[in-house]
Amino acid sequence: MVSIDHVAHKILTYFPYVLVLIDMRFQGVKCGKDGSVDNHMEMGKKLLAAGQLADALSHFHAAVDRDPQNYMAYYRRATVFLAMGKSKSALPDLSRVIELKPDFTSARLQRGNLLLKQGKLDEAESDFKKVLKSNPSDKEEKEAQSQLTKSDEIQRLVAQSHRSFDDKDYVTAAAQLDTVIETCVWDVTSREMRAECFIQMGEMGKAISDLKAASKLKNDNTQAFYKLSTIYYNLGDHEMSLNEVRECLKLDPDHKQCYSHYKQVKKLNKQIQAAEEFIQEQRYEDAVSKYEAVMTTEPNVQHFLLLAKERICHALTQAQQASRAISVCSEVLKSSPANVNVLKDRAEAYLQDEQYEEAVKDYETAAKHSEGDRHIKEGLERAQRLLKQSQKRDYYKILGVKRTAQKKEIIRAYRKLAQQWHPDNFQDPEEKKKAEKKFIDIAQAKEVLTDPEMRTKFDHGEDPMDPESQQGHHHHHFHGGFHGFQGFNPFGSGPFNFKFNFN
Repeated sequence: MVSIDHVAHKILTYFPYVLVLIDMRFQGVKCGKDGSVDNHMEMGKKLLAAGQLADALSHFHAAVDRDPQNYMAYYRRATVFLAMGKSKSALPDLSRVIELKPDFTSARLQRGNLLLKQGKLDEAESDFKKVLKSNPSDKEEKEAQSQLTKSDEIQRLVAQSHRSFDDKDYVTAAAQLDTVIETCVWDVTSREMRAECFIQMGEMGKAISDLKAASKLKNDNTQAFYKLSTIYYNLGDHEMSLNEVRECLKLDPDHKQCYSHYKQVKKLNKQIQAAEEFIQEQRYEDAVSKYEAVMTTEPNVQHFLLLAKERICHALTQAQQASRAISVCSEVLKSSPANVNVLKDRAEAYLQDEQYEEAVKDYETAAKHSEGDRHIKEGLERAQRLLKQSQKRDYYKILGVKRTAQKKEIIRAYRKLAQQWHPDNFQDPEEKKKAEKKFIDIAQAKEVLTDPEMRTKFDHGEDPMDPESQQGHHHHHFHGGFHGFQGFNPFGSGPFNFKFNFN
């Protein structure tokens, strides 16, 4: 059987706050609806000392409700609010304490410190001066005098920052406001002015940080949300812009600036989402049209214009419209030469257009800006193989077809060329010899490009007809020159039927 002493020892060892809670339970009848103010105050003090802030707060709430004239109940509750980081709630309680007991210097000093942090300098100075006139302790006198001196210095800096701002010296104004905000951390006006300085200086990240703080520090701060939304919009972040302008409209559904801006951002956001869905569905022409609509909706914000062109470049590349893709991609790269996505898309379009050297250059540039990108590495290797291949034999060029040609188109081109270069058409020995070589090339091109496996190999830079390219691989190869075709009809079925008699 476990002893009571053992259980008590465990409770004291592992649960230091349990005794306070047990004490509270034992006094539950006295601290309930009919509990006395003294009991609530005592339990609140114990819970506060134990770090049980929420429970302590409930007791001080009860004490204030039962005795609205009890200044210590307000003071204790303010102490809990401050411990919880709820200075906005603490301030009215401290004011009530001072109203009930004007000579309570500790409460006045704390209120002065909160007012100083909020940037309410005149009110803070008034509290500090009254503390100095009310026979404070040495510690309180020293703190009040120090804070009063600091407040005077902040007053001077605030006036200077306003002059610098009016003179459009935003760098100096921002530096002066930095010092102000170090002390007045909850000063909405200073933060909003510094945010405006940052906007004028082009430091949008810092402006966003100050405006986000201002939106939290001041209730119903619709202007902060509006400015945040417009900054995100001008940075090309339509989703964050939409989030912030919605916060503005939650506070004031009739806010004219926010509602007008909301309609614009929502329309743009909808168009961009639709365009991206088209790309996912491989409806590339629809995606291009939708992104062209984006540029019409917002022709003045460079970020959205570049985004639209970047995605048009991608869609056209995926649609294998090489020349259009190259044109649009190149336009984007003039403004954003290190844009890796566009470099990769243009490289792919160059490959489609058989401009292999240009493709290699783009992949090499992309690799410099995005080391370790597997897609860039594979693309560069493929472009280098195709470049090397193009310097040898190109079956697409032999038949005069594009790399995107379908099988029917390849066979049609083959038949036309085979008829043109049939050796029986030539009588001169030299011309006949040249025609034989040309005829073999045409037949090999047709064999490679109509065989899916061989064509895939060729498209990746391997020549299925080249023994060097096919080391260790099974491959097709014509033996015996043109005489290898004896008795074979290279046209297959169809209107052409030629006999071969080269013995």
